[in-house]
Amino acid sequence: MHRKLTITVDEGVYDGLHEVIGRQRISQFIEDLVRPHVIRPELSEAYRLMAADEAREAEAREWVEGTCRDVADEAR
Repeated sequence: MHRKLTITVDEGVYDGLHEVIGRQRISQFIEDLVRPHVIRPELSEAYRLMAADEAREAEAREWVEGTCRDVADEAR
């Protein structure tokens, strides 16, 4: 469900939105920008999905192991 929202912006921002984004796309543009800041996914579900990504996990493991070797070789 969508809800209507009235906001106030500087005239230059308003003109720029119309010029760059286009009149019919401003709402979606603003929603796409704002969404990650106000909608928080369930963290446990996000972590579960990340852990299920085997390629990502292999890359992360390789990076961590490489970093540990770097630290172990440093002079104290």
